[in-house]
Amino acid sequence: AHRHFSVLGVREIKGIELTNNANLSGIDLSNQNLTKAWLYGADLSGANLSNSRMILAYLNEANLSGANLSGANLRGANLIGANLKGANLSGAQLREAKLFRAVMPDGTTHS
Repeated sequence: AHRHFSVLGVREIKGIELTNNANLSGIDLSNQNLTKAWLYGADLSGANLSNSRMILAYLNEANLSGANLSGANLRGANLIGANLKGANLSGAQLREAKLFRAVMPDGTTHS
């Protein structure tokens, strides 16, 4: 059972702040505007973030393992220490993204 923000009538969640390691595993946030979202340590494992706009999003230490980030715009996003193991990054824009210590889709750690 995937959760959808659109069910709640939320169309734009730009700048949303979720703290305390929010559990959003499996959520469908495809095609959403998550620009400058604060998702520090969030569990987004298996989430559908395809084609989402996540410019300058703060995803330090977030669990994005197995997430679908295809076509997502992560320009300038902060992904320091994030877990991207098994994530789909095809077509994702990662220009200027901060990936220090991030676990990449193939399981290697970015330096």
